Amino acid sequence: MIDQTILFPYWITLKIRHLMFDLGFRKEHVADVPTICVGNVTVGGTGKTPHTEMIIRELLADSRWKGDNISVISRGYKRKTRGFQQVMADTSAKDYGDEPLQIKNKFPEVTVAVDKSRIRGCDFLAHPEKLAESKKARKCRNKDFRPADLIIMDDAFQYRSLKASLSIVLVDWNRPVFKDHLLPIGRLRDLPERIAAADVIIVTKCPHELNGWQKSNWAEALGLTQYDSSLCHGLRGTKKQHLFFTCIDYDGIRPVYDEGDNRYLYAKNLILFSGIANDTPLRSYLSSNYKMVRHFSFPDHHAFTRSDISEIKDAAKSYPTAVIMTTEKDSQRLRDCKFVDNNLKTRLFYVPIKTSFISEEDRQVFVTLLNDLK
Repeated sequence: MIDQTILFPYWITLKIRHLMFDLGFRKEHVADVPTICVGNVTVGGTGKTPHTEMIIRELLADSRWKGDNISVISRGYKRKTRGFQQVMADTSAKDYGDEPLQIKNKFPEVTVAVDKSRIRGCDFLAHPEKLAESKKARKCRNKDFRPADLIIMDDAFQYRSLKASLSIVLVDWNRPVFKDHLLPIGRLRDLPERIAAADVIIVTKCPHELNGWQKSNWAEALGLTQYDSSLCHGLRGTKKQHLFFTCIDYDGIRPVYDEGDNRYLYAKNLILFSGIANDTPLRSYLSSNYKMVRHFSFPDHHAFTRSDISEIKDAAKSYPTAVIMTTEKDSQRLRDCKFVDNNLKTRLFYVPIKTSFISEEDRQVFVTLLNDLK
């Protein structure tokens, strides 16, 4: 049995913090352009960045947003730079963080920026002319970009100082918040009831096929009544809240470096290493085509050291014909490593991840919500 008294200090801290905002003792700001917040109440692993990318894809594919400047703001976790920075493609994850750099490399037409202060970051994105006169932007390396027409805030659900136009909270199908606990016992970094404040709940990493009964069970467990799967929403008291379901797909495997030799993709054995919150879905996906002979698991956002690469290199020597794979996010940090020799580079590949809705009906309703921001 879990001793709930262990959780009380963290619980009361969160409770007081949210109460300060709810009662108006702490101010919530609103950006000058529409904003979308993508976040969760869990420590990692729900798929915030893939869902941010999914939103970008939907916006770029919609003629109603043609010509508009879609922008993304992220904290840039574990980056070495400070303050507001525009992320430039094919640069270093050390400067911007692995996830913002991944987004920029995938969508070069999108303005991606990092700033610990989302209020300041959104203000600079909406009014780039302020960068020239602001003392807080003196260290910004590249100040040339168009004003944002819409800003997606990656991992900002806990950033209550800025109220989003559309707030989205992600919940992992494999680890429901209603069966989890606050840190340090569980993986919840925020109060589970905070999901009630979101406009949209997305259940992520679902099986590729779900029936109405399964969706309704989730809606009930999340506290929604009068749930209509065709309209993708239910009621929380008198408030309408949308509920969607997404699944993970993987794109074609790609080389981390230009030296990559695609002949290794036909190998039977696999060496896998990752520095993400949960690589179980990837391991399951790859197991259908490869026998995993070695697996290295590092902490999330791990900066690979010479020792780490040496371990992987030793495994490669033990299995000279095995292909070596990692995640898309890890590949951003791997390119910063100066001690990966050419022989290893020929065998290193990554698996791009992609999130999609379970049904076309879900996607259409979600796109309507995006277009309501126009």
